[in-house]
Amino acid sequence: MAEFNDVHSGTEMPEGDDAKWSFHNRMFLEPQEKKRSMKALVVKQAKKSCSCTPAKVKDYVFSFFPVLQWLPKYKLREYLLGDIMSGVIVGVLLVPQSIAYSLLAGQEPIYGLYTSFFSAIIYFIFGTSHHISVGIFGVLCLMVGQVVDRELQRAGYDLEPDALSVLTDTAAYVNTTISPLNQTSQELLCDKSCYAITVGATITFIAGVYQVAMGFFQVGFVSVYLSDSLLSGFVTGASFTILTSQAKYLLGLDIPRSSGIGSIIATWINIFRNIHKTNICDLITSFLCFLVLIPTKELNEHFKSRLKAPIPVELVVIVTATLASYFGKLKETYGSSIAGHIPTGFLPPSPPDWNLIPNVALDAIPIAIIGFAITVSLSEMFAKKHGYSVKANQEMYAIGFCNIIPSFFHCFTTSAALAKTLVKESTGCRTQMSGVVTGLVILLVLLVIAPLFYSLQKCVLAVITIVNLRGALRKFKDLPKMWYLSRVDTVIWIVTMVASALISTEIGLLVGVCFSMLCVIFRTQRPEAPLLGWVAESETYESLSAYKNLQTKPGIVVFRFEAPLYYINKECFKSTLYKQTGVNPVGVKTAKKKAAKRMLREKEVDSRGNETSISMDFVSEPLGFHTIVIDCCAVQFLDTAGICTLKEVCRDYREIDVQVLLAQCNPSVRSSLIRGEFFKEGEDHLLFHSVHQAVDFALGSQGHSGTSASK
Repeated sequence: MAEFNDVHSGTEMPEGDDAKWSFHNRMFLEPQEKKRSMKALVVKQAKKSCSCTPAKVKDYVFSFFPVLQWLPKYKLREYLLGDIMSGVIVGVLLVPQSIAYSLLAGQEPIYGLYTSFFSAIIYFIFGTSHHISVGIFGVLCLMVGQVVDRELQRAGYDLEPDALSVLTDTAAYVNTTISPLNQTSQELLCDKSCYAITVGATITFIAGVYQVAMGFFQVGFVSVYLSDSLLSGFVTGASFTILTSQAKYLLGLDIPRSSGIGSIIATWINIFRNIHKTNICDLITSFLCFLVLIPTKELNEHFKSRLKAPIPVELVVIVTATLASYFGKLKETYGSSIAGHIPTGFLPPSPPDWNLIPNVALDAIPIAIIGFAITVSLSEMFAKKHGYSVKANQEMYAIGFCNIIPSFFHCFTTSAALAKTLVKESTGCRTQMSGVVTGLVILLVLLVIAPLFYSLQKCVLAVITIVNLRGALRKFKDLPKMWYLSRVDTVIWIVTMVASALISTEIGLLVGVCFSMLCVIFRTQRPEAPLLGWVAESETYESLSAYKNLQTKPGIVVFRFEAPLYYINKECFKSTLYKQTGVNPVGVKTAKKKAAKRMLREKEVDSRGNETSISMDFVSEPLGFHTIVIDCCAVQFLDTAGICTLKEVCRDYREIDVQVLLAQCNPSVRSSLIRGEFFKEGEDHLLFHSVHQAVDFALGSQGHSGTSASK
């Protein structure tokens, strides 16, 4: 077996007392034998994947349907009461939010109820988290609504009326889903509302397909590029767009919904242009709803530890507002915009519009990524809190099927939602059985109660949507603390938030991802690179610029580069090293050559002796050190440019009689150095396990050189 010598030297070991320092620092590591036979690897993987045994089939089925694992072990007496309580409470909260967020997605209220019902049931079957609540999420509703508005405009539908026109011909729409009519008849019978949900269901289907594909190909690493600060900034920026889109309903204005780049600015311009058309009845209703919702929500949060369940103020407001609108005849008397007819039961399933897929395929990508990133992060967060594990890959399958299957039942995109998950957890949820209870509550509304919301004003739904944005908008209060913890994360948050709000949600997300990656690159391009000093009575070396009372060894400079060494920062590495040591070996060599030429021109009699004297004086006077120890503990990897840079630095310093030692290289860096033939350059390229060993070696070698010279 081959042995790996961490001190690479071609010189013979000195004998006697002089050998002590050299032998003490020599270490031998025997590398593991790596079998890199691609054929053997492929055959092994193929056998593992293609083998089929009853036990393997059972494991696959149980992992794909997690409900089969935990449902037979369900502790009825211990879990049932908490699951029922949390399921009912979340269902009561979800009914008004489902109706309100339908407005945001450009859909009829009934479709929001459909979405919440199917997502709760499907996640119960496929999900691995015990606590998260999957349903309507405001940011995704906004993104879906923007696509719906664009496609409505392309299809020639008038966008001047409210985005949620009343479904005037439900029977005709039902007929289009079950009767074998030709394409022309379908186009005539499918009104604006029908086409809106067709677009919404199609983009939901494509987003679900993307999410399932990500799970199948195990590409969940995409979510790694969505940091917490980026997601938080994106949600806050999107919240401004949501608030802007709902402002017209607060004032009772009948203006088109702007879309595209700068839609938030265009919307506010339209609002102020039409401010004189404000419906006073809607304005007063909105003000009264704010007056009730905000204080009650604050009380819920302030006393959440004392309350067994949060006050369902949204449901109370919706019921009260509906009764006031019905008995006060607000639509007939003041022209208030109302929700309109909400049918009971379910519409027959219908497939997505395959012709729309090319139009919405790109729009579905950010929707899919945001959906699964939020779902996976929330499921992992609550699993860690409660001491169980979730499968991120299965979570992608679960959220994907929560979009694919409901898309055939006139639903739009869903994901986990933090606010409802917190309510679910705090009210005693133990398993996803609570999701079934939530689904039953929504089913009751769908079958019986939904038509009673006919007279509900849209401004009430807008108020509910805006009040639920408080959590995202409160992030501004956290900016000072975030700035104190990490200025880079704060800048990423601000850039993503501004781009998402002022440009568009999709472009804002892309800008945030690109900017955060640039920040990572910039951090490695200009990393910290301090000189190190010795902590007395220890073997530790720390930054001289960060700590006081550190000692330096005479003639030795210890330098640490705190980043990978690769093509982007190779010049930074050299320039920082030259600056910190105060010696540029290239400049020293150039000066020596100029001095030699000057001596030749002077044509002195004993030019050779003078040249030697001058050159030795020139080299010895400015340096003040004979060894540079490079601490590589923070160098995660080297590329070809990095290896060449190290070779160049070692060669240049060796030519001015300065040895360069490397310390604390990880196995990856050592392997790169060996493959790059780094140690063939000469006998002075040495590699050590610690900075302390390298410094001892340098002191010993210098002492040995001095002793040999004196002899």
